[in-house]
Amino acid sequence: MTDQQAKHPYVGTWVTEDGHIRQELKSDGRYDEARGNKKSAYQGRYEISGSHIEYWDDTGFTANGDFIDEILHHVGMRFHRET
Repeated sequence: MTDQQAKHPYVGTWVTEDGHIRQELKSDGRYDEARGNKKSAYQGRYEISGSHIEYWDDTGFTANGDFIDEILHHVGMRFHRET
């Protein structure tokens, strides 16, 4: 992990507008997604290129998304940075 990756502006916790899904993008290139009361519902690795994110779940599932105007658009959902 480089210093640049550790300080990436998208590292942190992102949450859906209804608060049901919380996605933590960790500085080590891993993510942890909670759904409702289920902590760590999904875990895996991610890579960000520009404003695009690619996910590889530990179970083999893949997904992607885009950061647009400080909102993460991911599989039809909108995530805002948790403050």
